[in-house]
Amino acid sequence: MATDLVPDSERTGLIGALPRAWRPYGSLMRLDRPIGTWLLFWPCAWSVALAGVGGRWDLFAWFLLGAFAMRSAGCAYNDIVDRDLDRQVERTRLRPLASGRVPLAGAWALTIGLCFVGLLVLLQLKTMAQWLALGSVTLVAAYPYMKRVTWWPQAWLGFVFSWGALVGWPAVTGMIAIPSIILWAGTVFWVIGYDTIYAIQDMEDDALVGVKSSARALGSRARPVVALFYLAALLLWGAALHLAKPHWLAVVALLPAALHLGWQALRIDPADGAGALRLFRSNRFTGLLVFAACLTVGLSVGG
Repeated sequence: MATDLVPDSERTGLIGALPRAWRPYGSLMRLDRPIGTWLLFWPCAWSVALAGVGGRWDLFAWFLLGAFAMRSAGCAYNDIVDRDLDRQVERTRLRPLASGRVPLAGAWALTIGLCFVGLLVLLQLKTMAQWLALGSVTLVAAYPYMKRVTWWPQAWLGFVFSWGALVGWPAVTGMIAIPSIILWAGTVFWVIGYDTIYAIQDMEDDALVGVKSSARALGSRARPVVALFYLAALLLWGAALHLAKPHWLAVVALLPAALHLGWQALRIDPADGAGALRLFRSNRFTGLLVFAACLTVGLSVGG
């Protein structure tokens, strides 16, 4: 079973419970690492919550399904593009395509099948939300190539993984609004921050194969710069909450998330890859804390 799991996986036993022939495909979808699904889901949930839900509580379930399907499809697509690079990196050399356990045609079939699940979710949304969701396709397709051309592929990922903040609000109201745009902008900074932390674990291997990242670009300056990214995220999120409903709750609702992000920033160590991975994964709790803030403000009465 160990060969079906990449070294940084959460060994939850989920992949091991699959039939043997399915295990490489489960690994291709990162079934053993749900953190990516949560990080893609939370901005959608924040936006729905801040818009007041509008009786569409089912949207949380649909967006969670969509996040799972599209994150899984994105991982498979990323591995298709990066299969040659992955063979040269210790942490990724056992991935299904890099190790030859999944054929290229099988990876493409899985990716397309997951996209059809995403299409099912898309059909549950209002028209404006559908068009906005489709607008992310080009960004997603280009992402795997960014680390070859820029030191800041994390910024590109920021645009991709925050996109749900633009989609959630019109899924409730049928129209785009300034608070959702500002919520999205703040989320871009959050994603850049946590993905810079994630990239710390790969700095040595990335340098060997010529892959660029913000972690390599920043080096010892990662801690203060990530702290600035997180501060920008909090300020923009606070502005979004205040614009949605000018209420005292908007001032204090983000305090738990601010404390958590501050804790993360203080513990960043560019020489500690394992610690960086733990900090990165803790952002699932950041998502939950910001969701609580958005829901509290979104469901509050009056402005």
